[in-house]
Amino acid sequence: MMIVYSGITCPFSQRCRIVLYEKGMDFEIKDVDIFNKPEDLVLMNPYNQVPVLVERDLTLHESNIINEYIDERFPHPQLMPADPITRGRGRLFMYRLEKEIFSQVQILESINLESGEGKKKYNIKEKEQDAARQNIAEGLTLLSPMFAKNKYILGDDFSLLDVALAPLLWRLDYYDINLGESCAAILKYRERIFQRESFIEALTPAEKAMRK
Repeated sequence: MMIVYSGITCPFSQRCRIVLYEKGMDFEIKDVDIFNKPEDLVLMNPYNQVPVLVERDLTLHESNIINEYIDERFPHPQLMPADPITRGRGRLFMYRLEKEIFSQVQILESINLESGEGKKKYNIKEKEQDAARQNIAEGLTLLSPMFAKNKYILGDDFSLLDVALAPLLWRLDYYDINLGESCAAILKYRERIFQRESFIEALTPAEKAMRK
C-alpha cells in the first residue's frame, strides 16, 4: 500500500492529500507534527521535510514529484494533460509557481516569531514576513485575470496545477494576505476548488481551523 507521511498543517503535504483523495485509491496517511518530527524522517528525506511517499522499495519527496508519480501510477482521473506540449507548459507553470510564489510561502511557514527572541531579530523576521505577504499578493494578482474565462488553470479540467495552488488559497486569511478587487476572479476560482469533494476530504482538523 502507498504510504504518505504528511504534515498536519503543511501546505505541501496538503497537495498530496488532495491528489490521493481525487484518485480514490487505497492509501495510508501518516500524520506528522512538523514541530516534532519522527527521527526516521531524515532517513526517508535527507532534507527532513514532509511530504514523503513510500511504496514498496520506492521513496519520494517533494510534493509535485510525488503527485506526478501518483498521477502516472493511477491514471484515472488524469490530472496532467496527455498532450506533451500542454504538459510541458503545465510543468513550467508549476516551476514558476514554486519559484515566484511558494518560495514566499516557505518564508511564512519557516519563520517562527516567538516572544523569546530578541527584539532586533523579531523585527527582521517581521519585515521578511511582510515582504513575503506582499510578494504573494502581487503574484496572485497577476494570475487572477486567467480565471475570468477559465474554470480551472488549464481550462475546464481540474489538474495538478490547481492542486499546487489550492493550499495557498486556503491559507490566505491564516497568512494575513488580503487581495484587492482586482483579484475577484481568483477568489471565485478558489471557492470552486474548496467545493471539490477531494479537497474537503483532504483537510486535516488543524487546516479546517485555519478558516472560520
